[in-house]
Amino acid sequence: MSSILIIYTGGTIGMVKDEKTGMLKSFDFDSLLKEIPEIKKFAHHINVKSFDTPIDSSNMQPSHWIKMAEIIKENYQQNDGFVILHGSDTMAYTASALSFMLENLNKPVIVTGSQLPIGVLRTDAKENLLTSIEIATTQLNGKSIVPEVSIYFEYNLYRGNRATKTSAEEFKAFTSPNFPVLAEAGVNLKFNYPLIRPHHNEALKLNLNFDNNIATLKMYPGISPEFVKAVIHTANLKGIILETFGAGNATTESWFIELLNEAIKKGIVVLNISQCQGGTVEQGKYETSSFFNKMGVISGKDLTYEAATTKLMYVLGLGLSYQETIQLLQQNLRGEQTV
Repeated sequence: MSSILIIYTGGTIGMVKDEKTGMLKSFDFDSLLKEIPEIKKFAHHINVKSFDTPIDSSNMQPSHWIKMAEIIKENYQQNDGFVILHGSDTMAYTASALSFMLENLNKPVIVTGSQLPIGVLRTDAKENLLTSIEIATTQLNGKSIVPEVSIYFEYNLYRGNRATKTSAEEFKAFTSPNFPVLAEAGVNLKFNYPLIRPHHNEALKLNLNFDNNIATLKMYPGISPEFVKAVIHTANLKGIILETFGAGNATTESWFIELLNEAIKKGIVVLNISQCQGGTVEQGKYETSSFFNKMGVISGKDLTYEAATTKLMYVLGLGLSYQETIQLLQQNLRGEQTV
């Protein structure tokens, strides 16, 4: 029997209805076993740690990612897996960030939540929680089957840095546009073994220095020089995520090229990702992206926006030289992009 640590950060999943008032209130996760006794079938030891003040995921910050990573590190040897209960709005950011923070991870870290509170009759919370725990405790030859950061939601297990939230209404709130699911939950759990990241021989290492001096510049018809200039002149700016059209295309207006060149000459890293959920950036495929290669814009290939954001913060936080930074950004570090 396994030992699992549940980390409750806040979010919709952690609410129940007060029978007297009918209002939704935060769930007392210390009485988790009493409310959901089925958990005992999956793990012998269920440990629960809650944030002192549960937060809405819209308020999630890098400092909260650090707190989660430190809790996992502190409890790593005593537990076989970890389940993080989290609001769905920024869940993909957290899962992606943790994938970069938890280097050499050999145990499951599953981030889950729900579209309806755990105390609502038609809730999806119970299934998401129970299946997350089951996956976190599933082993093969004494080793965890999914030794990486993932998101479980509505019968699918996604790689954490490949998922994105696409619906605010459907129970199937997440998709993974450019990478297959790691597992599907039906009558049986079906794991996609060839795609799951391998175990490591090295000890778990925490990377906690995230640099959030970045900005997003999203291309749109009619974008003005004044707006682009305001972005690249942001104080202390170190990186720009450039959201381009289609396969990585942008306007070829001379003023835009000049401003982008100015940013790169100042040492600002520019990472190009597509506004399209599916597909990849192919700089040079069209004339409207050929100039990116010449000036040193980095292709983000098929990164999700969440993965691009957290990866850029992580790599900038390493304090490397400009050349080392752009080289590392082009590497597939945690399965976040297709090689």
